[in-house]
Amino acid sequence: MQSVFERFLEQLSEGLDEVDFHSALAYVSSQFDLLAFAYLSLPPRPGDKPTLISNYPAPWTARYLEHQYQSIDPVIVRARVGGCPFRWGSALPGVEPSESEQRVFDEAAQFGICCGLTIPIVDLRGNFAAMTFAADKRDPAFFRVADRYDDLPYAATCFHTFVQRKLSADRIVDGVPLTAREYECLQWAARGKTAWEIGCILGITRRTAAFHLDNARRKLGVTTRSQLVARFVNSKSSSH
Repeated sequence: MQSVFERFLEQLSEGLDEVDFHSALAYVSSQFDLLAFAYLSLPPRPGDKPTLISNYPAPWTARYLEHQYQSIDPVIVRARVGGCPFRWGSALPGVEPSESEQRVFDEAAQFGICCGLTIPIVDLRGNFAAMTFAADKRDPAFFRVADRYDDLPYAATCFHTFVQRKLSADRIVDGVPLTAREYECLQWAARGKTAWEIGCILGITRRTAAFHLDNARRKLGVTTRSQLVARFVNSKSSSH
C-alpha cells in the first residue's frame, strides 16, 4: 500500500482545483475497493457554502446542498463530535433518529447510499470535515474492507489538509474568488514575473499563463496587467 499512498500524496500535492482532488480521492478509493466516497468540509462562517467532493449521484448531492442537509444529517452531526471512525446504516447504532434525520437516511438510500464508514476530521484550526465511504447495501464484505485499512484516517486527514490549503478563501481578492491557477499566476506577476517566466516556473506555456492572468483581470474589472497587480497587492495589504 505504500506505493498507493505515495501516488495519492503526489496527486494531492499537484492538485489545483476540485476536479484534481476528486481524481485523487477516486484513485485511492478504487485501490481500497471502496468505490463510493464523499468529503464534506463545513465553512468557518455560518451561511457559507460547504465544500463537497464526492462521486455520489449528482441529483442527491445537489439536493443535499440545496436543502442544507449538513445541518441535520445525523452522520455529520455525530462526526462533529470528533473521535474515531464509525459505521452507520439506516440509522446510527444506538441512536433513535428524529423524523427529519430519518428522512435524510431514507432519501440517501433512494440514491444507493445505504450504509457507510465515516471518518471525522477536526484540524488544529478548528475546521471540521468528514470523509465517508459508502455502499448501496449492508454487505459485511464492505465493512471488512473498510476495517482492513488502518491508514484510511491518515489518508482522510492528508486529503483535508491539502484541500484546506489549496481551496481556501485566501484566493479571494477584494471579494472576488479566483481559481487556484489564476491566483498562483497573479502571485508571480506581483513579484515582477512576465507571463513567459510564470509559465517556466509553473510548467505551463506562456499563453496559458497569460490566459489565467487575463481571466483574473476580467474578474476584478481592471483593464491592464499593472492595475491587476496593484489591486492584488492592495487587497493583500488591507487584509493584514
